[in-house]
Amino acid sequence: MNRPDRIDDDACYRALCSHDARFDGQFFTAVTSTGIYCRPVCRVRTPRRENCRFFEHAAQAEHAGFRPCLRCRPELAPMERHWSTEDASAILLQQATLWLDDPQHWHDSEGNMGERLAARLGVSDRHLRRVFEDRIGVSPLQYLLTRKLLTAKQLLADTDLPITQVALVSGFGSVRRFNAAFFEHYRLNPTQLRRQIGTRDSDQGTTVRLGYRPPYDVAATLAFFRQRLIEGVAFVDEQQRFGQTLRMDIGERSHRGWLIAEFDETRCQLVLRVSDELREVLPQVIHRLRAALDLDADPGAINAVLHGAFPAGDGLRVPGALDGFELAVRAVLGQQITVAAARTLAQRLVNRFGEPIDTPFAALTRLFPAPAVLAQAGGDALGELGELGIVKQRQAAIVALARGVAEQGLVLNGSADVPATIAALKALPGIGDWTAQYIAMRALRWPDAFPAGDVALHKAMGLQEARHPAREAEAASLAWKPWRSYAVLRAWSAGHVAPQTGATA
Repeated sequence: MNRPDRIDDDACYRALCSHDARFDGQFFTAVTSTGIYCRPVCRVRTPRRENCRFFEHAAQAEHAGFRPCLRCRPELAPMERHWSTEDASAILLQQATLWLDDPQHWHDSEGNMGERLAARLGVSDRHLRRVFEDRIGVSPLQYLLTRKLLTAKQLLADTDLPITQVALVSGFGSVRRFNAAFFEHYRLNPTQLRRQIGTRDSDQGTTVRLGYRPPYDVAATLAFFRQRLIEGVAFVDEQQRFGQTLRMDIGERSHRGWLIAEFDETRCQLVLRVSDELREVLPQVIHRLRAALDLDADPGAINAVLHGAFPAGDGLRVPGALDGFELAVRAVLGQQITVAAARTLAQRLVNRFGEPIDTPFAALTRLFPAPAVLAQAGGDALGELGELGIVKQRQAAIVALARGVAEQGLVLNGSADVPATIAALKALPGIGDWTAQYIAMRALRWPDAFPAGDVALHKAMGLQEARHPAREAEAASLAWKPWRSYAVLRAWSAGHVAPQTGATA
């Protein structure tokens, strides 16, 4: 099937000529004379217009027979997200691609993956395939194969992981299948590609680069994390580096290590370094960090809706979390108290229940408590000796959250079913709409979350004296859909909302 005509080819060519990083990942240029496809930021000689074809997704270009450029490396591009809250097919595609983009699902058998994904989304396998074909011109499995191959290509180029391990961590069931797919798509075997590009592992840990679209207010993002960091678990230093310890439970194995992220603003890239203990789950680490730092946001689409109300917030991102469970616990701790007070409680929780870890960094010494640890801690243990100071209602909420994650499969990441997860959270003791929406905004990566009952938001919107501030805030926020999570961050940052939003002065 021919790809749907969803983009303006002439506009894409103008963007290609500009090499503007704002368009990175929004389309790919395939050159018919070379058989290669590139990012808009590629610095090779600009091809002639008649030799160019344009695709919204890398999977479309590869399905049409083009190979990824070895210079601009399409695997570094931020992913494209078309968000909608009204178009049923668009919403279905959103949820399906979010699930397929998550490396934790790549190790499942592909034989019935389409059926399982369709069942999870509440549609038939046939309907899901039809939506993919109509919207992006490839099947779900073809889309998934491109994600796996581009991940493998990045690991081959940036790390010294053995090729066998690259194949396995990229979701291929065998090296033979990996080699065959790689050669079929890229006309090279993995060894040839690694020989052409070379590897760039550092002496301490494994280093990869991740792209993002400007504008990105790096200082604001790091300030947000700095204000909330827990000593021993995370740090933000003067070199604009963000570091954190991390536990990743994949299947029956638990991986414990650290990561350091440093912004390279001149290239619109993030340099990520991870410990050797996390090399086996590097695709999952990359996926989590992209979400935590909101690297896949599309500022153009967001600013088109929000710039009028928040003209100073065009570079702001919604900070996420490397660990959705940690974020949820901290959201509970932050109910109805200041950020500083919540941070103090979180520090006490880590000091009491966090696991020590050895790292090369003096600022990284502990892991956030595991769900299984807090699930076994009764209310008396959480409040023993009066050290933690967590009230009983929040003790119950933390234990219920921990049990939900550890035992009942409560998923707190971007591939979760957002409405179902919000409902499940609100069914837990001590968790209301504000906490559920905050978790959806930061842990579930839902761009349209809106904690209508937030007092600071009411003040920013000039609604603190309103008779029904939450109701009026909800009504005023409709103009910001589907980017209300970003509107909340901008309101908190600016402290006010411009009059044209409809909020009272």
